[in-house]
Amino acid sequence: MRMNRYTFWGISKSTLIHIFLMSVALTCLAPILWMLRCSFMTNATVFVDKGLIPHDLNVNNFAIAWTKGNFAAYFLNSVIYTVCVVGGIVVISSLAAFSFSRLKFPGKDIIFYIFIAAMMVPLPGSFVALFVIMKNLGLVNSRFGYILCMINVGLSMSILLLKTFFDKLPRDLEDAAHIDGCGKLGIWWHVALPLARPAIAVIVIFNSLNVWNEYILAFLLLGDSQLMPLQRGLMVFQGANSTDYPVLMAGLTMAAVPIVLIYLAMQKHIVKGLSSGALVG
Repeated sequence: MRMNRYTFWGISKSTLIHIFLMSVALTCLAPILWMLRCSFMTNATVFVDKGLIPHDLNVNNFAIAWTKGNFAAYFLNSVIYTVCVVGGIVVISSLAAFSFSRLKFPGKDIIFYIFIAAMMVPLPGSFVALFVIMKNLGLVNSRFGYILCMINVGLSMSILLLKTFFDKLPRDLEDAAHIDGCGKLGIWWHVALPLARPAIAVIVIFNSLNVWNEYILAFLLLGDSQLMPLQRGLMVFQGANSTDYPVLMAGLTMAAVPIVLIYLAMQKHIVKGLSSGALVG
């Protein structure tokens, strides 16, 4: 009887947890589904048609948003920024983390703690310093300046993740690589990076999401419409089409769906990276 009571309590608890999680998931998905639904409607039916699936599908909204809103240039800019920033973060943070983990040099701990302390400074708190530096270097309103700033934003967390991972690598692997004739860079390239793929996957996904969705720094540094990323261009497009809701929803859908699909396709790498010790000190 006691075992049955415990079993009933366990099932009830599990059911309540699943109901709560499903309600949270539906709450998060509802705005996305509403946005997707409205993107296939017309301006005359967007507030009239109450069905979950529109009666008259209008796919022209996407073509209008793509051409009229200059989404082709914005989309290409976001792809360029995401690839360059994430690639730069992976290379720089992995080299820095390997140095902090395996090399001995004066002030190593102090420099590492400075990087960690930078994580406590929110991005808006560094706007003045970033803008002054970029202006003095002549990199305001340039792709290179924006890429450098975004690399700086993602470095601290990435160094912390990779250093924690590299600290757990057996020293025997490094000694074996030394015997085979590898130097420090050879060990970093042939041993450390391949073994750190789960942690690198976490860094790639998190920073890709950050760069793709970034708006405030792009608003501060980029004034030329041909240099704007998708989120910055989307705000310009919204100002010009604030009353054409279906076209605006089509633009929002094109901005959101690619990164949502990438996240869904690579979510297993996040779980694997986190569970393999990427965040465990």
